[in-house]
Amino acid sequence: MTLARCRRSCHFASSRNSGIDRREPLPYFPILKENENITAMKPSPKSPLRLLTSLVAGAALVGTALLAQQEKKAEPQTWEEKKAEKFKGPNDEQKKLIAEAVPSKATAKPAKARKILAMYRCEGFIHTSIPFGNEALSQMAEKTGAYSIDLVDTYDVFTAENLAKYDVLLFNNTTHLKPDAAQQKAILDFVNGGGGIVGIHAAADNFGGWDEGVAMIGGIFNGHPWGAGGKWAFKNEDPKHPLNAAFGGKGFWHTDEIYWYKPESFQGRERLRVLLSLDMSKEANRKPLDNEKTKAQLTTSPEKVDVAVSWCRKIGEGRLFFTNLGHRDDTFWNPAVMQHLLDGIQFALGDLEADTTPSAEAHLGEPVLAPAEG
Repeated sequence: MTLARCRRSCHFASSRNSGIDRREPLPYFPILKENENITAMKPSPKSPLRLLTSLVAGAALVGTALLAQQEKKAEPQTWEEKKAEKFKGPNDEQKKLIAEAVPSKATAKPAKARKILAMYRCEGFIHTSIPFGNEALSQMAEKTGAYSIDLVDTYDVFTAENLAKYDVLLFNNTTHLKPDAAQQKAILDFVNGGGGIVGIHAAADNFGGWDEGVAMIGGIFNGHPWGAGGKWAFKNEDPKHPLNAAFGGKGFWHTDEIYWYKPESFQGRERLRVLLSLDMSKEANRKPLDNEKTKAQLTTSPEKVDVAVSWCRKIGEGRLFFTNLGHRDDTFWNPAVMQHLLDGIQFALGDLEADTTPSAEAHLGEPVLAPAEG
């Protein structure tokens, strides 16, 4: 038996979790000359050393493979394991900050005892802000008396019988949810029959393959050029609208991550009453579009790009409120955002009256831009 010439190569081991690639060469394997017969090889004084080197190298490779397999097994696999790893807050100080930001009373008196079912499960990216949102929603319920709330993360809640117990179905930063056909029907029947839907931030990154679910929220994630570390300018599209009362008739600056939406999915101003949008008159908001990746997606000049942030609408006999704010943990101790969220929730519950005429038909005045500098 003969072996073709092996090229001398160096095998490396690297640390999986280190930010620095620390690589160390492993010993070489024995190298045979081209057409050299293994059985014809004569014993060499170096043969024992070569054999030992081969054994050491082989053992190192096996060890590396076993370590990689163990690390892979150690990674969270189930939703329960993943949320245990990701959810680290809020601590007592952060709970205090949330308590200070949450409104002290309901904007509108509830017509009856109201109940919210808040889903926070993720099949895709998991936001660390989820437990902060859950805490804010729970504190809001206790302080204002506007509603009571059940926090859930399993699909079995999506039945007609169970949803009938609630006034609003809320999605707190859920991602890539895929309810089955029966669950999809239960959700649509709920909202079309008069229930409310509330979506926070990544609620717009769900229901891929379920067009009616995407349309229900208003659109689906197509990236976030405006990253979580940036401070962005927001335009008050409808300064007199009751769901915008928190902003005092003004535009503003806020640090958060902001999505734009797949064009074919976005319901647009012909169906949505847009409440807030990015103020693209500001250079800070246009700068993230100044690269080849995003330029390829533009169909107009950057200053004319329409990026809706919060909106509301009627769906059958029900109501939707969505805001893309809420990626960051600290968004949930921003008083204006918490008031905006409460007002949107009370609208979805049916206790706060608000005009849902689509923006394209509402003949609104000029929107109020953000101040010159944040």
